[in-house]
Amino acid sequence: MEERKLNIVLLGPPGAGKGTQADILKKAFDLLHVSTGDLLREAVKAESPVGRKASEYMERGELVPDRIVTELVKERLKQPDAKRGVILDGYPRTKAQAEALDAALNELGKAMDLVLYMKTSEDVAVQRLSGRRVCRKCGKNHHVTNMPPSAEGVCDICGGELYQRKDDNPETVKNRLRVYEDSTKDLVGYYRGKGLLREVNGDISAQKLFEDIKSLFKKEGFS
Repeated sequence: MEERKLNIVLLGPPGAGKGTQADILKKAFDLLHVSTGDLLREAVKAESPVGRKASEYMERGELVPDRIVTELVKERLKQPDAKRGVILDGYPRTKAQAEALDAALNELGKAMDLVLYMKTSEDVAVQRLSGRRVCRKCGKNHHVTNMPPSAEGVCDICGGELYQRKDDNPETVKNRLRVYEDSTKDLVGYYRGKGLLREVNGDISAQKLFEDIKSLFKKEGFS
């Protein structure tokens, strides 16, 4: 019997730990982790046609249009390493993007299997993000308490300088959480209506959440 592939979307507010969970899941299930932020940066750096289009918006400080982001994702999903299954992190962010993604997947003969909604409380999200430190050189995330660097202020990966993003202060984080909830209501409803949405507890530790997700995958027929 042909091995069943698993295509999933990770949803959750800032501080839910989507990136951390994606790293764990991709190794455990041999999946491709697709982050739209990484795709945009790579396309711009490579000066591909779609990268040049995206760069024009990014240089003006504007959001990259849905059609360009969807085009990037679709091109990435055509690559051989996407055949075994993918984790989409940071996309889709709106119902319109979700509908565009479904159309792109359909053209590729693929489908979304599950959408994991990592429900996370405000207190936990604020604690996680206000303690986050990002490497200026490679972009790797660290945390002052949850994942501290070996040397204070220095990235464990490349030795670059660690800094706190301006939007990671507590008040800004609270506002980001409110904006996220408002902007994703239709998206959550869309996937719930399709029977794909599964809620998981984003407040617990990354390892405990991974164990819960493994149990969920098994229950849903994926392993």
